[in-house]
Amino acid sequence: MRLSMVSSALVAALVGYGSTIALLLAAATALGATPAQSASWVFAICIAKGLTSGFLSFYTRIPVVLAWSTPGLALIAATEGITMPEAVGAFVLAAGLVVLTGAWGPLGRLVQRIPDGIAAGMLAGVLLPFCLPVTRAIESLPQLVLPMVAVFVLVRLKSPAFAVLATLVTGIVLAFGLGLAALPPLAASLPQPTLILPEFRASVLIGLGLPLYLVTMASQNLPGFAVLRAAGYTPPVQPALLGTGFASMVSALWGASTISMAAITAAICLGEDTHPDHSQRWRVGLAYGGVWLLLGLFSPLVIPVLGALPPALIAALVGLALLGPLMGAATGAFSHADQRFAGLATMVTTASSVPFFGVGAAFWGLLAGLVIYALEQFAKKG
Repeated sequence: MRLSMVSSALVAALVGYGSTIALLLAAATALGATPAQSASWVFAICIAKGLTSGFLSFYTRIPVVLAWSTPGLALIAATEGITMPEAVGAFVLAAGLVVLTGAWGPLGRLVQRIPDGIAAGMLAGVLLPFCLPVTRAIESLPQLVLPMVAVFVLVRLKSPAFAVLATLVTGIVLAFGLGLAALPPLAASLPQPTLILPEFRASVLIGLGLPLYLVTMASQNLPGFAVLRAAGYTPPVQPALLGTGFASMVSALWGASTISMAAITAAICLGEDTHPDHSQRWRVGLAYGGVWLLLGLFSPLVIPVLGALPPALIAALVGLALLGPLMGAATGAFSHADQRFAGLATMVTTASSVPFFGVGAAFWGLLAGLVIYALEQFAKKG
């Protein structure tokens, strides 16, 4: 194990954790999770990522770098009127569909047939409402948020991967330095996983579980496989889907949402700086998994510190962290001339966050886009 591998794994894990842990906690809050359930969520998803990354990397001899689904967390955070047990039921459904996709090829091909512009439009609609509050955060606490925005912009010019992490560090230092946050009592204790039995409600399964599966596949797994291919590896599609799906089903019982292939953080681990020998680079997956196991074990110390931070800091951090994914999704929604209006309809409907018949807006956005696209194709043929 080269030191460069440990360094790459540590940076990738900290970037992934630090840039979106606030979004995970926002998702838990939206579901009315108790502090114990939120802590269990963080612990379970970290352990699932760590163990599965290490196992898949060892089994396939390919550097398999996993992530929690950031767009999926945004989707969860946008929901209303869903209890934690009902959300766990949706998590189990989404994970089960990932397993089926890996086990049954036609289902995977069916997902891939969703037009790229419509899939990207749904993702953009999910992310947009979380980027807009950045300006309101500036208005409420300019002395805190403006320096965060400045650091984000300046660091992003040189290293986009570190921009959000640098912004998080800046925000924490300023929050405590300006007296806007107080360090809570910290107890050195091990995490206490909380078992949450799932409840299955049809409207939640359709409005959250199905969109969570589609978002995870379209915005995480497919780009993650593409990153591996670009690095010169043959993506282990079936083992990765079976492994992440099964691990997600198990960890869901302790409150965790789905895990998936990583794209941005994976890119950090796949370069020649990690290891010059292409065939030995899989070992970075072992180091990456080890870092996530440590993050899960120390989550009782990390979560109280983040919970003491001002809401404006969290809102700004989440908004800035999602600007990059939003830019990519918006670009994808309008990059195909024959899908632009359908992509726009999908994005607008999804971004409204208005549920119909108890089913979330993401589903209706996807349905609206598919109907409009089918009508436009039919009209062209006529």
